[in-house]
Amino acid sequence: MGSWVLAFACQQMQAWRKSVMGDRMVVAINVSPIQFRRDDIEREVANALTSCGLPPSAVELELTESLLVADTQHVSEVLQRMGAQGIKFAIDDFGTGYSNLGYLQHFPIHLLKIDQSFIRKLVDSPNESGIVRAVIEMAHCLKLEVVAEGVEDADTLQRLIDNGCKFGQGHHWAIALVEPT
Repeated sequence: MGSWVLAFACQQMQAWRKSVMGDRMVVAINVSPIQFRRDDIEREVANALTSCGLPPSAVELELTESLLVADTQHVSEVLQRMGAQGIKFAIDDFGTGYSNLGYLQHFPIHLLKIDQSFIRKLVDSPNESGIVRAVIEMAHCLKLEVVAEGVEDADTLQRLIDNGCKFGQGHHWAIALVEPT
């Protein structure tokens, strides 16, 4: 299933890039720890890119925190090789797992995605607001981009902007897109 999702996402992104979105768009693809650990993730990604002619710079693989703390040497080597080809990496759902800040310096990560469980309570909860503000500041200090997941309304968006978050995703802009069948 993971291989199919990877291939389909790359094919769809290439079609969008050719038709309406241009060359600056990037597709973010979730990769499960199981799929990553099967030892063929590099080949799967290369095959998906080659089959549709998509450049590596158009792909961002979203990884979980648990993957990064499991077999750090192996994971680091794979990420370094893939990163050298131009593939980017994001930590998905940041703050819900181990949140071992040490790995942020040891892996070629360029982006943190703050989990929607924090974002959805941002306006109403001082605790969640403090966590989000701290994650944004920490990411900026480490020269990482930040994406807020689950932005649902203008108040939440404004709070994120006020805290220095430049990117978000959620129903505030649009519902999830489905390719017509």
